[in-house]
Amino acid sequence: MSSPRNDAGFLTQQQREQLRVAVQNAETLSLTSPRSPTGGTTSALLQQYEQQQQERRAAAAAARAGGGGGAPVRHARRSHSGKAVKLKKDGAGGKGTWGRLIDADTATFLDQNDPNYDSDEEPYELIEVPATTPLEDYKKSLVTIIEEYFSTGDAKQTASDLKEVGYDDFHRYFVKKLVSMAMDRHDKEKEMVSVLLSCLYGDVVSSTQIKLGFVMLLQAVDDLSVDIPDAVDVLALFIARSVVDDILPPAFLNKAKGSLTESSKGMQVLQIAAKSYLSAPHHAELLERRWGGSVYITVDEVKRRITDLVKEYIRNGDTAEACRCIRELALPFFHHEVVKRAVTLGMESPAAEALIIKLLKEASEEGLISSSQMVKGFSRITESLDDLSLDIPSAKSQFQTLVSKGVSEGWLDSSYVPLGANGNVQDDDHEKLRRYKRDAVSMIHEYFLSDDIPELIRTLKELGVPEYNPIFIKKLVTIAMDRKNREKEMASVLLSSLSMELFSTEDIVKGFIMLLESAEDTALDILDASDELGLFLARAVIDDVLAPLNLDEIGSELPPKCSGAETLNMARSLASARHAGERLLRCWGGGTGQAVEDAKDKIAKLLEEYESGGDVGEACNCIREMGMPFFNHEVVKKALVMAMEKKKERPLVLINECFGEGIITINQMTKGFSRVRDGLDDLALDIPDAREKFLSFVEYGKKNGWLAPSFSVAAST
Repeated sequence: MSSPRNDAGFLTQQQREQLRVAVQNAETLSLTSPRSPTGGTTSALLQQYEQQQQERRAAAAAARAGGGGGAPVRHARRSHSGKAVKLKKDGAGGKGTWGRLIDADTATFLDQNDPNYDSDEEPYELIEVPATTPLEDYKKSLVTIIEEYFSTGDAKQTASDLKEVGYDDFHRYFVKKLVSMAMDRHDKEKEMVSVLLSCLYGDVVSSTQIKLGFVMLLQAVDDLSVDIPDAVDVLALFIARSVVDDILPPAFLNKAKGSLTESSKGMQVLQIAAKSYLSAPHHAELLERRWGGSVYITVDEVKRRITDLVKEYIRNGDTAEACRCIRELALPFFHHEVVKRAVTLGMESPAAEALIIKLLKEASEEGLISSSQMVKGFSRITESLDDLSLDIPSAKSQFQTLVSKGVSEGWLDSSYVPLGANGNVQDDDHEKLRRYKRDAVSMIHEYFLSDDIPELIRTLKELGVPEYNPIFIKKLVTIAMDRKNREKEMASVLLSSLSMELFSTEDIVKGFIMLLESAEDTALDILDASDELGLFLARAVIDDVLAPLNLDEIGSELPPKCSGAETLNMARSLASARHAGERLLRCWGGGTGQAVEDAKDKIAKLLEEYESGGDVGEACNCIREMGMPFFNHEVVKKALVMAMEKKKERPLVLINECFGEGIITINQMTKGFSRVRDGLDDLALDIPDAREKFLSFVEYGKKNGWLAPSFSVAAST
């Protein structure tokens, strides 16, 4: 059934009126929009629409007339292309249709080039941003802080910025970044970094974080060397400067080795810092001025400032202000001058003594003046007490009172003992010992440079204090343990020479007892001191400086469970191991470097040349020059076998001469005879009377003192 229609078409008059109003509104909108067509297009569309409606009505009338009645044809909306079109559910038509009534465009979009473009009309899009960790945030802020410090030089502002950043446990990365950035800059920035580290130490950056920061730098120096050719030397300077400034302890150089490999450049850094920079005379002043100095003032100017601040403190008694002034000097390696000036001014004004004690105690408890600087300051006063006594008659008694209070209150190390047995300061014996220790250190350093053993022995004889020989041994081994393998080998060679020409076995035993008793203290500065001392002991046994029984004698003087007792047990194990002689002689790369077979060939040729008419003195020199005292038992063995084969006593004359000159010790002699005794059965195959000959040699040896009376001719089983 068809819907009712009027003559005008599908739309009623009311609908037509509504359509006309809507078209007029659409035309108005199209004229104001820059994206809409212009030029009366809407009116043309309306006319076209009416024309189409008329054509459809005419076609419908013609169809009814030609079909003779029947059902009316339903008008379907199709595209002019003849293709089937899926109608929109909202009645707006499909592709190729006109769309909804007020539609001006079939597709709208935002054009950023449009003058009326508004970014707020763009659809929102969520962008995924990766989350950052606290460490990443901390590292990002470091470069800005460091660059700003290099520009302004304001250490206080840098400290404030670091505190604002927070994350105290991450400050190791600040130390690493700070030093690594300065390494590739001028001396000015390097000096600024050293000053900044001193300012931040303790208050902002803990000592642990500074140590960890330098350990990270040591581990990364291989990579830093790619961009900074002199990274190894520069980092060694930073570490040495930090030790001088009391930011790093001296023991850091040995403890840090545990985190490094032997072949890494970090090990080279530590060696250069210890051997080249911190071992040089006046190294503190040299390192302080290496990059131009932190304050660019002379030593005299620093002394004047210290005197002024101590006098000011005595006037106002403000301990906190005095400590602040000392800290602002930024010269921790020179704090011993503060101690000296304070104590001297305190003795000049007895009323100020209590204030001076309070200042030194406060500075020590805050860690402002280190224990070593405190002791050094008091030692300097001790050296000038005689001169002070001319102006201050009671100087010695006042100084003794200060020392007693310092030790009892804990701000002066108890190891500082300037008093002699009679209660007077620096009595003659103590002064004599102090001078000897100073001279011994100088001689040892000179020996390491010159390698001149005869000159050192001559100097020791000139000193004429054999009662101090054990102290020399202690100093020699202690200094060598903190140096390279070359110096350790030289120390062992020197011990061997001293044992033959100057020092008694008792001196050497006492020296090693002193070393073992102080092993725990030595380990604080030398991390591997226990292992090194064990090697020195074992090497002394191999070189016949000590007999194996001397180790038992040394052990009886030590507490059973002390660190020294453990070191002694290790030395026993090393000395009794298989091929201990060859191994220990090479433990520091020493000796002649020749193989054992080469040594045997040289000994055989030496004896053959001697047997053919050589001089006994020349033969002794050749044995000595071989530099293998632990292998002299081979000389004894070959000489005894040659005497059996040649049936001559000339080889025995050589052995007797070597024993008389101390070239072959009784220990090596016994070992050589024992080897011949153990091989008698094989020798008897070629020398039928080998056993009888050997018995006669043993008797001859006991008669001349080569062998102990207890030596047995029975072969060991």
